[in-house]
Amino acid sequence: MTETVNGKPQTLRGCSVMPPMESVEPRQASMAKGNKNDKSNGTADRFGTINQFVDFTLGSLTRNEAAVWLILWRDTKNGTARTAQTDIARRANVARRTVIRIIGTLEGKGLLQTVHQGGLNRGMNVYRVLPLAKPP
Repeated sequence: MTETVNGKPQTLRGCSVMPPMESVEPRQASMAKGNKNDKSNGTADRFGTINQFVDFTLGSLTRNEAAVWLILWRDTKNGTARTAQTDIARRANVARRTVIRIIGTLEGKGLLQTVHQGGLNRGMNVYRVLPLAKPP
């Protein structure tokens, strides 16, 4: 946080200059021209995924199933999520065995695919999160 002396912003402690301030105008100009960077396209895809999930799937899941799916969805980068089951359990406030059971349930419903089965000397599990359940 910057300190002020006599109403004027001062440099941060340990720094000799103020951090640069990014102007909003260039971003607004590029948006007006229709130029979109890759990040905004990824954001649109993520909103589409969560909207589909909420509209068509969320109502059929238990609280714990929804929590595990949302944690994995939030951790998704480049189409897959690399998250330890113990980390999922801690964030969802459930036991690790419950996470293992829920992952199996979500796979059975078509909401999750295990891309890589991790383990000792094999790294973490890798999951692909899908927004729509298979029809019954």
